[in-house]
Amino acid sequence: MTTNTSATTTTTTTTARIDFAKSAPKVFRALVGFDAAAREGLDPALVELIQIRASHLNHCAYCLHMHTNDARKAGETEDRLHMVPVWREASHFFTPREQAALALTEAVTLVADKGVPADVYEEAAAHFDDQELAHVLSLILTINTWNRVALSTAKVAGTDERRR
Repeated sequence: MTTNTSATTTTTTTTARIDFAKSAPKVFRALVGFDAAAREGLDPALVELIQIRASHLNHCAYCLHMHTNDARKAGETEDRLHMVPVWREASHFFTPREQAALALTEAVTLVADKGVPADVYEEAAAHFDDQELAHVLSLILTINTWNRVALSTAKVAGTDERRR
């Protein structure tokens, strides 16, 4: 693959990497189970918004493509999908509950920057009961793990291989 940026041209060769699901099937199944358990009781639209925002932050094109398509299939609007990366500036597109989840998603995804600020956590706790909050946190953890698996194994956007 050749990338042309301004005056320089760089060549990046993608070599075959492991198939995570085949190479570590028990780990893969455990992660699928964790992901399924995390989603329980959460609104599917909220699930997709969380996954989309984390995937943006992690620069995971594979997961971003997958979850924006899933969100569309679940009835999400193009307007809202386009506003996820700039949700603070377009807050009127999102409910206060969704905004709290997006803020928590950012804090947990970027935890190395400044931890999870108390005000972000408290705002999320004001919108979710303890069980829901635990599920939101679990979902954020799973999508961050999926992003890292996809990036580490060089998954290609548009090649959703989930078995249905």
